[in-house]
Amino acid sequence: MKLLRYGAPGAEKPGLLAADGTIRDLSGTVNDLAGSWLTPDGLARIAALDPASLPVVEGPVRFGPCVAGVGKFICVGLNYADHAAESGAKVPDEPIIFMKATSAITGPNDPVIIPRGSEKTDWEVELGIVIGKTARYVTEADALDHVAGYCVINDVSERAFQTERGGQWTKGKSADSFGPIGPWLVTRDEVADPQKLKMWLSVDGVMRQNGSTETMVFGVKTLVSYISQFMSLQPGDVISTGTPPGVGMGIKPTPVYLRPGQEIRLGIEGLGEQTQTTVAAD
Repeated sequence: MKLLRYGAPGAEKPGLLAADGTIRDLSGTVNDLAGSWLTPDGLARIAALDPASLPVVEGPVRFGPCVAGVGKFICVGLNYADHAAESGAKVPDEPIIFMKATSAITGPNDPVIIPRGSEKTDWEVELGIVIGKTARYVTEADALDHVAGYCVINDVSERAFQTERGGQWTKGKSADSFGPIGPWLVTRDEVADPQKLKMWLSVDGVMRQNGSTETMVFGVKTLVSYISQFMSLQPGDVISTGTPPGVGMGIKPTPVYLRPGQEIRLGIEGLGEQTQTTVAAD
């Protein structure tokens, strides 16, 4: 299934993308795509519905974040060897884990706001994992049983805030609008192998990232298992799994960063696409 949320910010309704390309309203059955609705039982109840019996959502709609009520937004750093190289960093021996503020989460096509004082706002197309079953100390063999599905994430980053202002990476990752998620949550049964998904990102029509989840240092199973050794993962938690090469910071000889008025487009095979326009903060 391809599950989504649509409507004005703060007033989104749950829906699904039917096989005929129409958006169907789930709000008569599902209060929101969060918590228990993301568990195996919740998803099975949604899957049992006949899409043809659900109301069609007419007209152009705004897509909201495809998951509501995200408890934890967990990110993985330097998880592609070629991205580590362009960053001048060593490939990590263990996953690098940091947090992104949930207030950064926005819809997939909402504007990206360049923060006040920013000089190095950057882009990162990433595979998102949405947790559907509580995970504590899970093995890699059981890890995928705890995954509800996958989505596209743009892990927008301010590099100066991230690396030149002291402390951890979180402050360079958490500005409002730095976490576009969606357009939809694709349930795990529709993704045959999360380690064989093509991914790409362009800025103003120039292809900047063109990679594949196949080159992850630590794959989905490893990440879910590894993170669950340090914290419990709950339904609706989101893991952003790292980015392939081609970020602005890595462009030689002179890095290229985002400025107001640009268009970012990105997508992952089978998971949909995002389009954002950059704007300056008020």
